[in-house]
Amino acid sequence: MELVSRPHLDNFINWCANRPEVLVLSADLTNSCEVGPWRDTYPDRFITAGMAEQNMLSVAGGLAREGFVPFIHTFAVFIYRRAYDQLAMSVAYPNLKVRLVGFLPGIVTPGGVTHQAIEDIAIMRATPNMTVVETGDATEVVSVLDAIEHVEGPVYVRMLRGEMPRLFDANEPMQLGQSRLLSEGDDVTVITAGITTEEALRATVALQAQGVGITHVHVSTHKPFGDPILDDAIRRTRHGVITMENHLITGGLGSAVAEYIATAGIGTQLVRLGLCDTYAHGASKAYLMKYYRLDAVALTQAVEQLLDRSFGISEQDLEAVRLDAVHSAAKAEAL
Repeated sequence: MELVSRPHLDNFINWCANRPEVLVLSADLTNSCEVGPWRDTYPDRFITAGMAEQNMLSVAGGLAREGFVPFIHTFAVFIYRRAYDQLAMSVAYPNLKVRLVGFLPGIVTPGGVTHQAIEDIAIMRATPNMTVVETGDATEVVSVLDAIEHVEGPVYVRMLRGEMPRLFDANEPMQLGQSRLLSEGDDVTVITAGITTEEALRATVALQAQGVGITHVHVSTHKPFGDPILDDAIRRTRHGVITMENHLITGGLGSAVAEYIATAGIGTQLVRLGLCDTYAHGASKAYLMKYYRLDAVALTQAVEQLLDRSFGISEQDLEAVRLDAVHSAAKAEAL
């Protein structure tokens, strides 16, 4: 597996070369959100708003009305918690072409509760006119710009930063409204998004070695939700569906799948793995994923419960199929 360092940084600069309408707005987190070199490349197209996210959202709405395409780059919590009224009234209500690029989704940051966006998908899904997407690897970080380019209304992007794996072929970019089918089997369907997909890939390798048929679907579009790949995956399972998300189980991927199952009248059991009505601690991503049962071990146990069988898969077995680099030179970044 390839590890890629800061794929958004240079790609965004190159992508904007022939798009003079694209502007970047930052709120004192320019380098933390990987647009420092962008600012230096296109200084006349860069606007710093200071620590005034409410004003930044209103300015973005005004710029969009004048034909620009503003890309807000900041931590996700400051987009939807601090500036929601401006987001709703200045951007979403008039259905303007503003790109809200939110970094540090969920528990990827050790920055603690003030920096962990754990309810952002729920809030953005509930916001009219908003398209919601999430990146899961380096390929999706690079290709999300093309995937959302032609959406005429606002788009919220759950963006990864720093060092990350390339889980998907670089020649298979993110497609808006289209899930990825990663494996097929009739026993259990696993639906993941964002950083949970890597953990699920580890678990499915171990479970398939035990003869369990796993259909694994990776979702990158949270709204609008649902496509033929997802529908078939849910309908084909014999024992149930498991969702796994770097988010509260309320209002996010698990809720979207529950709504889909209920609306379509599909009779199957649903197990949701994610944060359960709690704020998270400040700690490393690996620690938090284990603590809040978002890792390969938790998924393996959920499959065992659905099938009412024990496969004797240990943490050591799952470490043997680890996909990420345990000796990475990258340091955890809080800010």
